[in-house]
Amino acid sequence: MSAKIKRVAVLTSGGDAPGMNAAIRAVVRACSFHDLECVGIFRGLQGLIEGDFKEMGPRSVKNIINRGGTLLKSARSKDFRTKEGRKVAYRNLIDAEIDALVVIGGDGTFTGANVFNDEFDFPIVGIPGTIDNDINGTDYTIGYDTALNTVVEAIDKIRDTANSHNRLFLVEVMGRDAGDIALNAGIGAGAEEILIPEENLGKERLIASLKRSKSSGKTSSIVVVAEGDQSGKNIFELAEYVRENMNEYEVKVTVLGHIQRGGSPSCFDRVLASRLGVGAIDALLEGKRDIMIGISNNKIVHVAFSEAIKGDNKIDIDLIRVADITSV
Repeated sequence: MSAKIKRVAVLTSGGDAPGMNAAIRAVVRACSFHDLECVGIFRGLQGLIEGDFKEMGPRSVKNIINRGGTLLKSARSKDFRTKEGRKVAYRNLIDAEIDALVVIGGDGTFTGANVFNDEFDFPIVGIPGTIDNDINGTDYTIGYDTALNTVVEAIDKIRDTANSHNRLFLVEVMGRDAGDIALNAGIGAGAEEILIPEENLGKERLIASLKRSKSSGKTSSIVVVAEGDQSGKNIFELAEYVRENMNEYEVKVTVLGHIQRGGSPSCFDRVLASRLGVGAIDALLEGKRDIMIGISNNKIVHVAFSEAIKGDNKIDIDLIRVADITSV
């Protein structure tokens, strides 16, 4: 155990994800368990620069494990991208006598934390909180499971009206750079076609697939489209292309948007967040820094920030095959 760590700060940054509150709760209570002081930093990295700090104890995080969003709030910070802004953040941590920092967020958050550690040699540990599940070195990120269930539930409802009116629905889900939500939710909801940024299938293949589905006897169809898919400039242009080339269906568009970020976290995300939060404090007490706490094969793992953010997260090819086979 490191004698240097006596006071730990925690913040959430970037897009919110269901389960972030459960992670905050775990960090705060793990600090209490190990007789460490804990400080909450509000509004992410911007709050770090502005000194928006508050002391936290076990009772300050009661009744939040089931709540979506983040108690500590989140904000994008242009100031933290500058050396001057990071210097102010570092001075605030030193003035508050904080010995280590836990950041909960995604790729952008970890990139900033990695730079900050390099510049000031300050102990930072990250917890992956993003619905996109696009962080290397961990099987799952906090919020991903909840977002999947939200999307599947929504598509199930959309299918009811699609079946009633012989309609084709294009359903856009989040995933600017990663197709995990679209691919898994599409399989889980029985979509006829799934469009993701990792596999640019093209508009012609989509039309051919939909025509095969129609000729096989299907009277309605669901196409799940990740927002980063390149088949069209946007989903509305893609819908217009389908209308022009396939008049067998009435074509509708549904953009699920930010409902995917909200809602009470699933049990899986609550347990995952609790494990990662406790793991973050364990790692700091072991003298670890500049790492993300992840989960691999149901075991807690430590992953260097540089590895977590390297940006070559691969889609599961076998899932694409499953989607193709089960959509006939």
